[in-house]
Amino acid sequence: MTANPAPMPIMDVPPPPEAMPDQAVLVVDLDGTLVRSDMLHESFWSAFGRNWRSPFQAMAALMGGRAALKRMLAERSHVDVTTLPYDEVVLDHIRDWRASGGRTALVTAADQALADRISAHLGIFDETHGSNGQTNLKGAAKAAFLTRHFGAGRFAYMGDHAADLAVWAEAGAIITVNAKPDVARRAEALGKPIEHIVTAQPMLRPFFKALRPHQWLKNVLIFVPVLAAHRMDAPTLLQGFLAFAAFSMIASGVYLLNDLLDLGPDRAHPRKRKRPFASGALPVAMGTFLAPAFLMGGLCLSIPLGWPFVTMMACYFVLTTAYSLHLKRKIVIDICVLAGLYTLRIVAGGVATGIEISVWLFAFAIFFFFALAAVKRQAELVDLAERGKLDVVGRGYHVNDLPIISMIALGAGFVSVLVLALYLNTPDVRELYSQPAVLWGVFVIQLYWITRIVLITHRGQMHDDPVIYAVKDKVSRVCLLASVGFIGVGAML
Repeated sequence: MTANPAPMPIMDVPPPPEAMPDQAVLVVDLDGTLVRSDMLHESFWSAFGRNWRSPFQAMAALMGGRAALKRMLAERSHVDVTTLPYDEVVLDHIRDWRASGGRTALVTAADQALADRISAHLGIFDETHGSNGQTNLKGAAKAAFLTRHFGAGRFAYMGDHAADLAVWAEAGAIITVNAKPDVARRAEALGKPIEHIVTAQPMLRPFFKALRPHQWLKNVLIFVPVLAAHRMDAPTLLQGFLAFAAFSMIASGVYLLNDLLDLGPDRAHPRKRKRPFASGALPVAMGTFLAPAFLMGGLCLSIPLGWPFVTMMACYFVLTTAYSLHLKRKIVIDICVLAGLYTLRIVAGGVATGIEISVWLFAFAIFFFFALAAVKRQAELVDLAERGKLDVVGRGYHVNDLPIISMIALGAGFVSVLVLALYLNTPDVRELYSQPAVLWGVFVIQLYWITRIVLITHRGQMHDDPVIYAVKDKVSRVCLLASVGFIGVGAML
């Protein structure tokens, strides 16, 4: 990941058309120029999110060429053009050009239907031209079209890609937008009036943000079987850390995939619209390649831990993909799947280290994480109620479901506390702990924490995933430390 070059000067006001009579038309490219994204990838992920068969249909359509692929994806996707990450500096440049009396045209390799919708939304173009399902309006094809339509040298062209060099060669003036250094140099070598616009920011920070390393904290659950069995030897811990690394890579790949599938809903959300892909801080095209790379990397790390663990990782990926594509829209089922994904981490930790998971730990995890999954949905519904909306975009819930979801969170949480209480009276506890009565302190803390977290969510103060919130919340950290203290005292006395 390399940072962009130092910004070059941006003209405050474009040259008036009357001063450039042969370049009175400003022709603007779409992908990477007007929009900090790529409409081919946008429409692909939108179609994929609507129908899991879309990738296979796309491969069949590609047999007819890229223009046919773009037409198929445009017909099967639903890209919300009102929330796309438009480049405001480019928009201002176009408006200034029109204000000075010039004409503007949007000419793009994206499908005509998408181009028309974007043009209608912005209302700043006098004409719009895109690919028609047979001709891919890019590079030499675009240069030939513009020459026929406007005349050689009778337009200024605003673009960003090496493919635009063929167009700039026929243009009367060149405007580059966030062009790579070698592209900018080759454009300058054409010897025409040129302007460079640089608005892109370094991508390193958005890249790490997209991976969501803070979410790797959830993968600490892999060590729960190790702690519960009091197995702290070096080989077991090494297996645990390798499992943690594999799970984290796959989890990041899944988060990347989920963000790509959720571009539309994320842009409609007041906070999620700032995510790297939704905001345009990272190109959607980059995510298309990063997601499978991290997934494959995680699977490769899983192999030394044995095929049962690899199978667990494959199950995690299949379940999360099914959740992203379909199950998250199904009421109650989505909560069950989220609880299962949390519990799967604990089971995977047992598989990686060869530690058998007790029925008590399994039952506690299921109910506890079912409660946290319900809290996550509760937080979304509370946020919707505060914003005066009725439905969760991309979910199956309604604001009126809030009381039931809150009861589910409390009920499942209290059942997990009951399972813990029953476990404290088993022979296994008396074997592992010299003073099992001390562990009742953990029972009290758990009862308090569950009640508090649901109440905080009800008040609209839960703005993160509940697990991440617990890590950031001071009271939750105190509860965790107190619980660890009770467990340590019960084991040592």
